[in-house]
Amino acid sequence: MDPATLNPLTEAEIVQAVAAQRDEAVALLSELVAQPSLLGAEQGAQALVRREFERNGLRIHAFEIDDAKIRDHPGYSPSIIPYEGRLNVVGSHQPVGPVRGKSLILNGHIDVVPVGAERLWTVPPFLPRVVGDKLYGRGAADMKAGIVAYTLAFRALQRLGYEPAGAVTLQSVVEEECTGNGALACLVEGYTAGAAIIPEPGEGIMTAQMGVMWLTIDVYGVPVHAAYAHTGVAAIAFANHLVDALRELEAVWNRPANRHACFAGHEHPINFNLGRISGGEWTSSVPTHCRVDLRLGFYPGRSPADIRQQVEDHLRAAHQAHPQHRSVQYEISYQGFQAEGCVVDTTQPVIGQLMQCHHDIAGAQPPMFASTATTDVRFFHLYGQIPSTCYGPEGADIHGIDEWVSISSLQRVTAVLALFMARWCGLNPLPKG
Repeated sequence: MDPATLNPLTEAEIVQAVAAQRDEAVALLSELVAQPSLLGAEQGAQALVRREFERNGLRIHAFEIDDAKIRDHPGYSPSIIPYEGRLNVVGSHQPVGPVRGKSLILNGHIDVVPVGAERLWTVPPFLPRVVGDKLYGRGAADMKAGIVAYTLAFRALQRLGYEPAGAVTLQSVVEEECTGNGALACLVEGYTAGAAIIPEPGEGIMTAQMGVMWLTIDVYGVPVHAAYAHTGVAAIAFANHLVDALRELEAVWNRPANRHACFAGHEHPINFNLGRISGGEWTSSVPTHCRVDLRLGFYPGRSPADIRQQVEDHLRAAHQAHPQHRSVQYEISYQGFQAEGCVVDTTQPVIGQLMQCHHDIAGAQPPMFASTATTDVRFFHLYGQIPSTCYGPEGADIHGIDEWVSISSLQRVTAVLALFMARWCGLNPLPKG
């Protein structure tokens, strides 16, 4: 027994228990990847998560997001589809034995992004495939492997005959990829703990993350027959003018003098992404309408309201500077991410303990990194006052083609999370029989 952590297990015992579950981990991850849990279609995968949480003996709370409960919260982002039938799944552990350790939330998102042009995939994206150490499929790394890691980390401790001696909450949430409202709903429901870890892809400790905003620009031009195109104003061309103006703003924010200290070492921390564009009605008509959907990154410490104001001022100036601006109307709307950035307090005990656990399993210190994306860590950190970070299995091509996760990294992270639970929460022996 380590008296400082109430942990009677050695690292070798935990690694061995996790190794014995390797086939189970690959099978469960494959089963989850085979469920195409795109936005609005998460429930097949969530049913599997619920089954696994129940196998761990957890008390289940499955619930729809109640927009009325969260819409006035400062962390809220406007959703793009309804919540009916889309359940968060939470599994809660309260010790049978004495409560002697600290509490913990392990959170992951079940939703995945669209596959893009499926013809570019080597095999169908929801047909999981193992090649060597890699398991391929949409959502394999981002982040179904993370959900498998914390689910089987908990189970490994049980199979060794122990339970965490503190409250542990496993959360599988919807809608991380566009609003984060699934994690926000868990916070509003009252779930809290002494620390939270999200096993997003990457076997390092996250120290900061960007703010992210989604916005839509609708442009209305002057349609004419293509034979007289020079007399009209093409909405698509004018939309490109506005996007180019935003590229100028992106370049300004990326200047080294304007960078947040956490991102000083990044070559290009601010990314404005033109994610979708649609426009025009007929090949021989100057287009009346064009819609562009953009994702804007911004630094921690700035509010979405401030960003909206700066973006709107910049677009207004770009509109006024165009020689045909009097003939063109545009509208800006906001759905999806309106997410603040945040900086992780790396002096918090959860960070030191997680780093030590990684070192004791992997034999080296984990890298520290500032993420140019957003994660659900912001809810725990900014609004729940819960020390938190991301740390998960290594993978690649997330949001891309032929996404994969490393099985050996999944196993290693599972062992690290099991060791972290043992040290952070302490362990009680399970009742015999």
